[in-house]
Amino acid sequence: MQTLKTFSIFKYSIIVFPLAFAGIPIYIHAPDYYSTNLGIKIEAIGISLLILRLLDAFLDPLIGYVSDKFFYLRDKFIYIGAANLLLGFWMIFHPLNENILLWFILSVFICTLGFSMVIINVQAFGGVWNIHKEKIVTVMTIREGISLIGLLIASITPPLLYIYFKNNNFHILSIILIVLTALSLIFFYSWHRAAEIKKPTNNQKNRNFRKILKNPRVKLFFTSYFFNSFATSIPATIIIFYVRDYLNAESYLGLFLLIYFLSGAASMPLWKYLSNKFSSIYSWFLSMIFAFLSFIWAFFLEPNNIIGFFIICLLSGIAVGANLALPSAIIAEDINSNNNQDYASSYYSISNFLSKFALAIASGVSLPILGFLGYVPGIARNDVLLPFVYAILPCCILLISIYLTSKLLNKSSI
Repeated sequence: MQTLKTFSIFKYSIIVFPLAFAGIPIYIHAPDYYSTNLGIKIEAIGISLLILRLLDAFLDPLIGYVSDKFFYLRDKFIYIGAANLLLGFWMIFHPLNENILLWFILSVFICTLGFSMVIINVQAFGGVWNIHKEKIVTVMTIREGISLIGLLIASITPPLLYIYFKNNNFHILSIILIVLTALSLIFFYSWHRAAEIKKPTNNQKNRNFRKILKNPRVKLFFTSYFFNSFATSIPATIIIFYVRDYLNAESYLGLFLLIYFLSGAASMPLWKYLSNKFSSIYSWFLSMIFAFLSFIWAFFLEPNNIIGFFIICLLSGIAVGANLALPSAIIAEDINSNNNQDYASSYYSISNFLSKFALAIASGVSLPILGFLGYVPGIARNDVLLPFVYAILPCCILLISIYLTSKLLNKSSI
């Protein structure tokens, strides 16, 4: 059993910083970049992203399968994935003058494929790192806290770069990402050389996901995780419409996100404390209840109630810290408790698949509902349509996850 040092956790975790740093430009800025600067219709971009997200989701289990089968190459998959991420990111913001939509699709595919290869195997290393069980939540909390910091910086960097570099801001951002990724990989390489990694106990030739999913409690956990991801993906998909066309507060959108993510980062020690005092599952259950009670008030806000929405972002952001760290900790605890190191990457590929699938379905559900009921982006509305889809619909879905998670509380592991 390896002695855990804070700097070792940092060297292992820092690689998630450039991953998070790349995420917001890919999914928020890239569609606007291609529609505004390059004249691609937003409908074509939307359909392309929906298909790409579904493809990305369905590739995750395959990545997990291959990573577990060739577990001794897991670190190499991270290096290859990082190269793909950087190549795809560079391509996204350096488009060709012809076949622009095809270039966009190819670029995003390469970028997200690289992202998945890195994150699945980094998460798997967290599950097979030979450390005390009590320290698993600490590792996950620090890792996801660093990820949140990456999201925070990514949310404000493009606008700041635009002030100084104008339309070259994404070129500069691409160079910054290359430097950050290279530095993080140096730290990761140093960690991997010194880390004590549990070897698979039974590297089966006929491996599949039945070994994981035949456990009914694991299936229950992943079902709850899907509904939780589905619930959180709906507000993420339509927040700009709610803030701009209902609250009339588009100029505050960046600050809303900043408060939300800062609150999530600041809450990490709280969820770590509760997980150590009770359990990761119980703490996750509490966080969902807290998310429901704090977020549902977004339905009752009146237009222009900016202070009220700041409060909701602050309170609901507390729950996001748990939502990022605790599911990973629950999975890692199960891998250690049941000696499932053979399937470490597969566990996390399932969770990544479910979160991405939930995001794709959220886009495919929430946006058509708004369109079918007569919503036109950019035109202000003061009726209940946007508040209902933004707050009530996800809260109803979250109740399903709360109910399912409550059934997991009688056991210490999934």
